[in-house]
Amino acid sequence: MTAPAAEPKLASRAPDVAFILKKALISALAALVLFSLMIGIRTEAGPAGQLIYWTRFGDLAAVVAAVFGGSIVVELLRQWWGPVGTIRVVPPSVQSTLAVARRAIAPVLLIFTFLVPVIFYDQRYILDLGILVLTYVMLGWGLNVVVGLAGLLDLGYVAFYAVGAYSYALLATNFGLSFWVCLPLAGILAAFWGVLLGFPVLRLRGDYLAIVTLAFGEIIRLVIINWQSLTGGPNGVSGIPRPTFFGIPLTPGDDGLAAKLGIEFSPTHRIVFLFYLILALALLTNWVTIRLRRLPIGRAWEALREDEVACRALGINTTTTKLTAFATGAMFGGFAGAFFATRQGFISPESFTFQESALVLAIVVLGGMGSQLGVALAALTMIGGFELFRGLDQYRMLVFGLAMVLLMIWRPRGLIGHRAPTVFLQHSQAISSDLVKEGHG
Repeated sequence: MTAPAAEPKLASRAPDVAFILKKALISALAALVLFSLMIGIRTEAGPAGQLIYWTRFGDLAAVVAAVFGGSIVVELLRQWWGPVGTIRVVPPSVQSTLAVARRAIAPVLLIFTFLVPVIFYDQRYILDLGILVLTYVMLGWGLNVVVGLAGLLDLGYVAFYAVGAYSYALLATNFGLSFWVCLPLAGILAAFWGVLLGFPVLRLRGDYLAIVTLAFGEIIRLVIINWQSLTGGPNGVSGIPRPTFFGIPLTPGDDGLAAKLGIEFSPTHRIVFLFYLILALALLTNWVTIRLRRLPIGRAWEALREDEVACRALGINTTTTKLTAFATGAMFGGFAGAFFATRQGFISPESFTFQESALVLAIVVLGGMGSQLGVALAALTMIGGFELFRGLDQYRMLVFGLAMVLLMIWRPRGLIGHRAPTVFLQHSQAISSDLVKEGHG
């Protein structure tokens, strides 16, 4: 007879006070050492060149106290949720509420996004912020194909963003092509560069792949800076045409959209049009990505992400799989770059630095690699978070970094970790013990 399976243990409700206080004291001591020179003492050069310093021990004490209290809260929550392998002590009502909220958050967020220009029509700042957030949502969904689905760490994604932006800018300014003609061309050119990047890195994985993609992004940026006869170099490209509504410009003239509709012209019309334009491009990116995941190429990406050796053993062409992942992700980056160029009306190499690649990659990782909704929430949190803490000056990055660390502690797979396979058995099947013995399977 086989021994009965051990029942999972319930997580203990009684917290270990001594252990929690010990960890909180250690965290507070580490914070005191780290922040003593960053916050406790402030230095700068005086008018005569001498060093002037002053102390801010009150601010230092507040930060240390916050770390001490935060460590206690973290440990209490961790013990409340229970360790790995135990049943979480979460009331069933809370579990059902969280499940309902998880299912409703996507449609609610989409409806709210559609209504943003209506609700905040007179608030230009919120509309511009919404356009910026949707741009990074689209970039995050594009990079999610490469990193989240195919498992290829790409640190040079900003290169495809730059290719799309400069493709539209140069084609529109030199040949007079419209935005709607240049948009697919920008995506095709970016996908072409994605394939060119894919060939040298076919045999690379992990850190080596990340270094090569990082170098590729820097090469594109340096080429843009130094090829002044084509790209304008550091001066950039200006006078980029704005998009039209099916050939009708959004201008105050008699041929503008407002005059043809018989309404009073407002500069906000163009901002609302750009908002819905980037929303449509983002939703198109989301729809195409979801459809591709259900196709054989999408399942090949997921197999490549889980185990490249097993993927090759199954007969999957890893060369084609990697190249299609790079090309697809680059195409969406090119679309976003073309929109960025037409929205700004001016582009320069300063807009396509490594910081942009790091920000988009952070959005994908924090949101949950492979999760479309997680990437959207992470983009909203990160871009909106930068604006929310803009008034904190020097503490802004400190608070933002602390939030990212806490998120990685609680949710190491991101806000919405999604690694479930696209195709799986709907019903579990019992297997005879004779089939799993040594020599039989």
